[in-house]
Amino acid sequence: MITIPNTQLLVHPLCLGGNVFGWTADEAQSFAILDAYVAAGGNFIDTADVYSEWSEGNVGGESETIIGNWMKSRGNRHELVIATKVAKLSTRPGLSAENIKAAINDSLRRLQTDHIDLYYSHEDDPKTPMEETLSTYTDLVSDGKIHHIGASQHTASRLRLAVETSKKHGYAQYVVLQDLYNLMERNPFESEQAAVVTDLGISALPFYGLARGFLSGKYRPGVTVDSVRAGGVVKYQDDRGWKTIETLDSIARNHNVSISAVSLAWLRANPAVSTPIASARTVDQLAEIMQEVTLNAEEVASLNSASEVPVA
Repeated sequence: MITIPNTQLLVHPLCLGGNVFGWTADEAQSFAILDAYVAAGGNFIDTADVYSEWSEGNVGGESETIIGNWMKSRGNRHELVIATKVAKLSTRPGLSAENIKAAINDSLRRLQTDHIDLYYSHEDDPKTPMEETLSTYTDLVSDGKIHHIGASQHTASRLRLAVETSKKHGYAQYVVLQDLYNLMERNPFESEQAAVVTDLGISALPFYGLARGFLSGKYRPGVTVDSVRAGGVVKYQDDRGWKTIETLDSIARNHNVSISAVSLAWLRANPAVSTPIASARTVDQLAEIMQEVTLNAEEVASLNSASEVPVA
């Protein structure tokens, strides 16, 4: 277990993404994945009110509802760290005070809990004054409905401004940044965000740690993959992508672990990162991402070199 800086949150080194629950995993499949995650020592689950509105027939909140039903049936809410988000659901958009207050109550109801351990601004909302958003969060912390707040998909400059605004007015402060970062998507995290989170003393929790499944190794030259995410990984299927997979393969063989485990270990090797977020559609996939391995400096350097973005 690790402690997220500036919090009392003691979490597993892998945060389980809940974006597949109610989408590519139905409730029974989701329960099996959640049971296996906890049985393997996991305790940190990430979801959002918008999961999975994008799937035909869904309205949003499906993931939260499944997680809530599971926690109630297992009686284990007190053992878990639950993160969810506000701002991107079409019926609860933005970070206004009115919307946040309505959205948090919706999430608490679906999750069948009285508090959220980590509540994210799912995306920035330039139309709403930061003071309005952050003061609302402060009130919700005082009410006990949320314990900590985080920022997701915020630029480095906006994240810094938010933390400075909190310090100036004594508001609750963002303690983590959740944004896209993996071997295939290294910027803007490395070029901009990493320096800011380090300077602010907060931590990064990267999402899409496996690049929509590309870094699991199931995508290979000449192989057709039947997946709803297949279209999103076409951009990685080039010389750089295959070189990265080849390097992952070699390191994984040396450690006798999955290449998913190596991909996530590369993220953990970055001192700005607390724990990566990854999802699993099956228990077998979960077993691969739950494997823990520590990379040496030479292995990290080889992955950095293989995945380096060519200079135009």
